Amino acid sequence: MAAVTRGGITALGSVGLIRGGIAGVMGAAFSAVAQFVLVVVVTRAFTVAEAGAFFAATAVALMAAGIAKLDAGNGLVYFIARAETYGYRGISGYIRAALVPCAVAACGAAVVLYPRVGPVAAVLPVIVLGDVLLAATRGFGSMRPTVLLDGLLLPACQLVLVAGVAVLGVPEWLPVAWGLPYVPVLVLAAAGLRGRMPRSRYLPGTGRDLWRYTAPRSVAGAIQAVFQRVDIVVVALLGGPAQAAVYTAATRFKVVGQLANQGLAQAVQARLVGALASGELARASELYQGATIWLVLVTWPVWLAYGALAPWLLGVFGPAYGSAVPVALVLAGTMMVATACGMVDVVLTAAGHTGTSLLNLVAAIACTLALDLALIPAHGALGAVAGWSGGVIVKNLLPLWQLHRRYGLHPFGRHTLAALRLRTWAAA
Repeated sequence: MAAVTRGGITALGSVGLIRGGIAGVMGAAFSAVAQFVLVVVVTRAFTVAEAGAFFAATAVALMAAGIAKLDAGNGLVYFIARAETYGYRGISGYIRAALVPCAVAACGAAVVLYPRVGPVAAVLPVIVLGDVLLAATRGFGSMRPTVLLDGLLLPACQLVLVAGVAVLGVPEWLPVAWGLPYVPVLVLAAAGLRGRMPRSRYLPGTGRDLWRYTAPRSVAGAIQAVFQRVDIVVVALLGGPAQAAVYTAATRFKVVGQLANQGLAQAVQARLVGALASGELARASELYQGATIWLVLVTWPVWLAYGALAPWLLGVFGPAYGSAVPVALVLAGTMMVATACGMVDVVLTAAGHTGTSLLNLVAAIACTLALDLALIPAHGALGAVAGWSGGVIVKNLLPLWQLHRRYGLHPFGRHTLAALRLRTWAAA
C-alpha cells in the first residue's frame, strides 16, 4: 500500500494511480476500436434502416441499463475501499444490498422495453449485474477484471458474433449477437469477486448506509446515462432509423475524448479530492492544469485529423454515410472546446459540489433536448449533433465558470508547461 504524506500520495502511489489509469484507457481504447469496427460491419452488411433500428435499440438498452444500475457500483467502490481498514468486515452484505435493488430495476426495465426493442431488453439484468460486480472488484483495488472483461472480452465477442450475423445476412439476430457476450462477463465477474470477498454475516444497517450514500448519486448516474445516448434515440424517433444510423456512424469517434478523460480522471481524482479537502488550491490547480494539457495533447490531433479526413473515414461505412461530413466537423470542433476545459466536472465533484454538478447535468440535457426537438425534424443528423454540441458546451462551461468563481481555478496557467515533464507531474 502506498505511503501517505502530508502533501498527498507519494510518487510511488502516484505511479500506481497513473498505471491504473493507463490500463483502463488501454482496455477502453480496444473497446472503442472494436465498437468502431462493429459499426462498420453493421453499416456495410445491412441497409441504413436496419442499421439505424439496431443502433437505436442498443442505445435504449444501454440508457436503461445506466439508469437501472442506480450508481450502486460507485457506492460499492466507496464502501469496499473504506472497509479495507477493518478487514473487509460486512462487505458481502453491502454487495447483496447493492445487487437486489439493481436486479429489480433491471428486470422491470426489461419487461417495459421488450415490446419496443425486442430481445435487446432481455439482456438488461445481465448487463446491470455484471457492471455492479465489476465495480465491486475495483473497490478491492483491482482494475484487471474490468480491463479484461469489460475492455477486452466483451467487445471482442460482440464483434465476432455480430460479424457472423452479418455474414449470414440475418439482421433479426443482431440483438442476440450483441447481448449474448454480457453473460460470460457476468459469470466471470461473479467468480472473480467471490475469490476476493471474505464471507461475513449481514451487519444491521448495511443497506441503509449504502443507499443513503448512493441514492443522490443514483439520480446523477441516471441523468448521465440519458445524456450519453438520448441523442441517438431522439434522432431515431424524429428523423427515422436511417438518420439514426448516419448520426451513430458520424459520432462514433466522440468516445475517444471520453476515454482519454476517463483515464486521466482515474490518475488524479483521489489527489484532487485530497488537495481541495485540505485547502491546497495551488496543488489542485497544478493537477487540473496538468491533466488538461495532456488531455489536449492526446485528443486534439485526433479531432483535427478526423475533421480533415471525415469524407474518407465516413465513406468506410458506405456510400449513404458521406452526407454526414458536417456532423463530423461539428463533433470535432465541440470536442476540442470540451477538452480545452479539462476535467471540470471531476474537479467540481472532487471539491464536494455534487449537487451543483447534478444541476449542471440537468441544464445540459435540457439544452440538448430543446435543440433536438427544434432542429432534428428539419435537419436530421446535423440537427442532432447541434443539440448534442449545445449540451456538451453547457456541461463544460458551467462548471468552468463555477470553478473560477469559487476557487480561481483555470484549465491553463503557470503549471501548464511544467506538466509536460511527465515525471515531475506524476510525483506531484
